[in-house]
Amino acid sequence: MKRVTSLGGIFFKTKDPDAMKQWYSKHLGLNTDQYGTSFEWRHSGDPGKKGFTAWSTFKESTDYFLPSQKEFLVNFRVADLEGLLAVLKTEGIEQVGELQSFEYGKFAHIMDPEGNKIELWEPVDDEYEKMTTGKTTY
Repeated sequence: MKRVTSLGGIFFKTKDPDAMKQWYSKHLGLNTDQYGTSFEWRHSGDPGKKGFTAWSTFKESTDYFLPSQKEFLVNFRVADLEGLLAVLKTEGIEQVGELQSFEYGKFAHIMDPEGNKIELWEPVDDEYEKMTTGKTTY
């Protein structure tokens, strides 16, 4: 079974998410919007199929990263989220919270041994692309 297929996103806490997005836009050229930015790429096995990696800032007071006390969250793209969660459970890895489903994919969370919360995302790229409205960073 495929597990992680690529990096889905990087998210981090900041005092002023809007100011931080503006800084990254001005100085590093990220094409930011209210959520951050997305980097568009092509699947190596199917170059006609798009994929996306997200970058976003969160208010430092967010509880979205809990129970992790870290300032960041890494999101990994997976091919079969429910199947992977079942395999991880047999390996002693417990899911944190409930699996969530949206039009643009399914999400679940686990913790690594050092307390880093990991987000697993089974994307629906066609729906995610509609959210980006053509506003991606290369």
